[in-house]
Amino acid sequence: MAGAAAPVLGALLCALLWAAAAAGGSPAPGTFGRVYRGTVNISTERVYAFGYSSEPGQVDAVRVYVNSNSENLQYPVLFVVRQQKGVLSWQVPLIFRGLYQKTYNYQEVSRTLCPSEPTAEMGPSDQVIFVDVASMAPFNIAYELLVTRLENFQLETNKAFNFTASPSQPQYFLYKFPQDVDSVIIKVVSDAVYPCSVVSVQDIVCPVYDLDHNVEFNGVYQSMTKQAAITVQRKDFPGEQFFVVFVIKPEDYACGGSVPSSIHGNVNRTWNLQRTKNLQVTIVPSIKKSVYVQAMIFSFLSFLSFYLGSVVVAFVHYIRVQRKALADRLSPEDGSGIMTSSHPITASTPEGSSYGAIDESSSSGGRQLSSPERGLPAGSDTDSSVEEESDFDTMPEIESDKNIIRTKVFLYLSDLSRKDRRIVSKKYKIYFWNIITIAVFYALPVIQLVITYQTVVNVTGNQDICYYNFLCAHPLGVLSAFNNILSNVGHMLLGFLFLLIVLRRDILHRRAMEMKDIYTLDYGIPKHFGLFYAMGIALMMEGVLSACYHVCPNYSNFQFDTSFMYMIAGLCMLKLYQTRHPDINASAYSAYASFAVVICLAVLGVVFGKNDMWFWVIFSIIHVFASLALSTQIYYMGRFKIDLGIFRRAVMVLYTDCIQQCSRPMYMDRMVLLIVGNLVNWSFAIFGLVYRPRDFASYILGIFICNLLLYLAFYIIMKLRSSEKLLPIPMFCIMATAVVWAAALYFFFQTLSSWEETPAESREKNRPCILLGFFDDHDVWHFLSAAALFFSFLVLLTLDDDLDVVRRDKIPVF
Repeated sequence: MAGAAAPVLGALLCALLWAAAAAGGSPAPGTFGRVYRGTVNISTERVYAFGYSSEPGQVDAVRVYVNSNSENLQYPVLFVVRQQKGVLSWQVPLIFRGLYQKTYNYQEVSRTLCPSEPTAEMGPSDQVIFVDVASMAPFNIAYELLVTRLENFQLETNKAFNFTASPSQPQYFLYKFPQDVDSVIIKVVSDAVYPCSVVSVQDIVCPVYDLDHNVEFNGVYQSMTKQAAITVQRKDFPGEQFFVVFVIKPEDYACGGSVPSSIHGNVNRTWNLQRTKNLQVTIVPSIKKSVYVQAMIFSFLSFLSFYLGSVVVAFVHYIRVQRKALADRLSPEDGSGIMTSSHPITASTPEGSSYGAIDESSSSGGRQLSSPERGLPAGSDTDSSVEEESDFDTMPEIESDKNIIRTKVFLYLSDLSRKDRRIVSKKYKIYFWNIITIAVFYALPVIQLVITYQTVVNVTGNQDICYYNFLCAHPLGVLSAFNNILSNVGHMLLGFLFLLIVLRRDILHRRAMEMKDIYTLDYGIPKHFGLFYAMGIALMMEGVLSACYHVCPNYSNFQFDTSFMYMIAGLCMLKLYQTRHPDINASAYSAYASFAVVICLAVLGVVFGKNDMWFWVIFSIIHVFASLALSTQIYYMGRFKIDLGIFRRAVMVLYTDCIQQCSRPMYMDRMVLLIVGNLVNWSFAIFGLVYRPRDFASYILGIFICNLLLYLAFYIIMKLRSSEKLLPIPMFCIMATAVVWAAALYFFFQTLSSWEETPAESREKNRPCILLGFFDDHDVWHFLSAAALFFSFLVLLTLDDDLDVVRRDKIPVF
């Protein structure tokens, strides 16, 4: 017994001598849990010594509570706590500085001392701490001191722990990784939104940064209102343990709150505000590595099944074609000894022309246009750039009559497909090559930027930079939310699959052109695949840029996720219009220039669209006039020139057709579409002007999508009105598109974060994973939207397959 007490007495003696030398007097022995009251001044200093023993492998923490009723900032009470390997000091009143240099003082302060490291000794280890109390005041200042040992300093896995904290009374606790756990999620919740707080994870080093002005100096941290979550991996902490620190901020503006109204106009005054917050922390194990493998296998297999389905459909189509070819070869000869044509359209379709169409056989210039196609094989449709863009739109043989053709009351496809097929096909292939160039130049800076964002997050530990769903953010390597990136693989896989489907159709079409007589070129929709190739590339790039955005989603890079969405919507509208207007569709250069203007407006909207009324006025005016100009071009089939005289001509048309004599519109169907379209766009313009939505990028995307849906609905209605059929494959694609889009939008509107709010407010929307314990609602949106876009593209690709056996002079234009 005497031998065990000797080390304790020796340590205490050394400590007492040290304290006496430092303070000029003997320290008073302290007792844990006892409140000490006293006074200090410039000539009086108090020193308390507290000794305790720690069991082997045990981590003991001590908390010091102090209080002083003095509000004199010139003569604060100074508290200095000395430990074996460190010193901690503070003053009372404790001063915090807020926004605009406002100050807040607190008379009650409590701090947890940095715990001693556990030793490997066989017996208990002895520890001594000294608390010095002093002041430079020429008068006595009263204080209170309480030192206690913390009973629940170490947090346990899957066990909730409740506590209270305030700006002057921060809390932190220790957590050690269990042997079979490599990653954990720290979940913190509170019933109250305010006061604003900060949750930090720091390594086991002293001092611990647990005050508002220094909590961001070390470790990983995030602000919090009602909910916070931080994923911590064992590999990031060599000691396999860490501190969880909780700090209450003196003001709430960082969490979306406002500065207290009583402080306005009193910049230099101090306020003794009481700000306490009840918190609950629970540390749960995160997913294991096997879940990562399962999620990746699920992601790839889900979309590879689309490849399997496509192979099955292609195989069935091949079998049907072979059976049909065999039946044609076995069919009996007619009376003249000539085999019946194997192409059904030449055998079943009459050769007459419809009312309003140009007689291709008798026109002086109409059939001369096809003479180059007779002289050149169909396989000569190469991507050579010998032909200049100036050659694409030249129609010397029909320049004199195209104005008459395009202003007829009843237009047919033969009237708008008179240009050389090879030249028009090259014109549309420019869409494909240009979008590849745009994708490379756009994506490379984006990738570089988001890598920088992720590096900043990893180096600084500031998790307020990126707006993740922290309750379902699974890190991998340097990436903080790998699941949000993996879920975009569907866009890339399905975009590539769509390219393969288009390539197959292109090859089959080329072969058919080589085998059939030139007469058969006058049947069906002209096959130009350039826009389809561009749509496939756009879908793949949407996956790439969406993944880049989700590396670190925030307000400044949201446009990465939407830029190619604009292009997809625009390309779909152009393709739908090109189907029955192949000769007068927009060139690739003008189309991509228009997309560039839209993206520029989106950038300006991100910068100025939040509060500046002038921006919304200018944008609404541009939107309305652009809608009117585009409507004019569509109504008059490109024959209404847009120049300085457009307003004079528009006034004359309105006067003659609407005022002088109210006549029925010449093109009623087009007029109905354009009136509805303008009403929709004007409604968008008014909505933006009145409500000024903060998410300007999504606002523009909504305009594109609504216009696309409106035009697609009009096209299908007009197709059915014209007694055209919907074959089984396009009908299936339309139904699949509707169902998948409905499911996708459901998950899209399950908001899991919002960069329109502060990071702390955004975290209130965070939710746990819902699929395989790895993917959240937004990941499911990625999966479903990729499939929905794929089916949408197939609708455009197959919608007019029923017209392959119909002469073009019988296919109406609308």
